[in-house]
Amino acid sequence: MKTKRSYKSLAITSLVVVILLALFIPLPYYVESPGSTENLKSFVHVEGKNDTQKGSFNLTTVSVGKSTGLGLLFAKFDPFAEIVSEKELTGGSTQEEYEQIQKYYMTSSSNTAIEQALKLANGKYTMKFMGVYVMDVSKDSDFYGKIGVADTVTGVDGKQFESSKELIDYIKGKKVRDTVTVQYTHGNEKKSSKGKLMKLPETKNPGIGITLIDHTEVESTPEITIDAGQIGGPSAGLMFTLETYATLTGKDLRHGLKIAGTGTIDADGTVGRIGGIDKKVVSASNEGAKIFFAPDDELTKEIKKANPGIKTNYQEAKAAAEKIDTKMKIVPVKTVQDALTYLEKME
Repeated sequence: MKTKRSYKSLAITSLVVVILLALFIPLPYYVESPGSTENLKSFVHVEGKNDTQKGSFNLTTVSVGKSTGLGLLFAKFDPFAEIVSEKELTGGSTQEEYEQIQKYYMTSSSNTAIEQALKLANGKYTMKFMGVYVMDVSKDSDFYGKIGVADTVTGVDGKQFESSKELIDYIKGKKVRDTVTVQYTHGNEKKSSKGKLMKLPETKNPGIGITLIDHTEVESTPEITIDAGQIGGPSAGLMFTLETYATLTGKDLRHGLKIAGTGTIDADGTVGRIGGIDKKVVSASNEGAKIFFAPDDELTKEIKKANPGIKTNYQEAKAAAEKIDTKMKIVPVKTVQDALTYLEKME
């Protein structure tokens, strides 16, 4: 026969178990916090050349990890930690799709950085069309569940194309419900899939129901490669460009300083906005960077209306630097040329 004391003891034990489970079991939430600051000398490889100048160009990252209840509690009291739901992080994609998309963004960013560096150095290069990268597949598409996000479409009905426009124009010449065979690669594996064309809701044209973007690679002399390992996303574009350009030309752009920064890079050299810049400022400062390049992105009336109180990346970075009282200088840049001009004036 159980006594009141034994019931009380059981209740306390049960409560302790519940609390422990609440604190330590992973939840469908992620915590974003300051990540690492990485020296790009080991990432960028230019055939026959080495970056021998003192100092370093560095990319900065945001650490993202699935959280427990305890982790969420700590994050609440950390001014540079942000709690996001799984849907907010992945946009509704599966974890595998999300990781593949981030990998594509990094690859695309690396290729654009190489192209920009070669342009600045007056180098010779050509753009090789690899196929059409799959960014999304409509659930109404006959190819849903066959072709996946991050696959690369290489042809339709055995025909090869030189751009996504050529592929789309070919399909436009057909009729809704016509059957086509799509050739694509999944990882390193070549595959094909047959299905009927659907009516696209936006244009009413026939289509395969897939959001596409050109997948290209730079071929150059000398050969240039960028290996970012497991780091994903497009935000290292600016810093990749600077490191590649420095290695190509042999110029002493850093004057012995550790220089960090962030920002996407477009085909015209524009430096674009990224997320989590406050966390990247903290990471760079902790690692002893003296200069931090931040995108000075344009905020249109439409953007301000949709996001009241929004600040430019530069303003966000400046605010983070003031909050941690760092001596690291925050430098606004709109283009890669802005960054180069600033570095050249340091001489």
